[in-house]
Amino acid sequence: MGRRWRDGLGKLVVRRTDGTRISLPLEIAASYRARTKGLLGRDSVDGAMLLSPASGVHTFRMRMAIDVAHLDRRLRVIAVRTMKPGRLGRPRLRARHVLEAKAGAMARWGLTVGTVVDVEAQDGVS
Repeated sequence: MGRRWRDGLGKLVVRRTDGTRISLPLEIAASYRARTKGLLGRDSVDGAMLLSPASGVHTFRMRMAIDVAHLDRRLRVIAVRTMKPGRLGRPRLRARHVLEAKAGAMARWGLTVGTVVDVEAQDGVS
């Protein structure tokens, strides 16, 4: 079930526990260069950024606090936390992908441990 995406744009679909779905703008960072840059040097993000493959992140040189969700290979959330700038997050052993968003966004979306998400890349690769 190994998923491979290309750098680019797409949609993140959050399947909430109440059965509703939320569709959000998504930036996909799949290359080493894009994953390394991530949200560094930015003041905000519209929607979320997916880092893949990834199991951990840091917020050194970031300008804002972010929410971080670790996803397993089935795109199920295994951990969610908010990180202030200048922090080093612990890698999660089962994590294959990481979602980043502005602090507080994931709580508004209802993204919690156990939530499953879908990724729809603009070029049709998912």
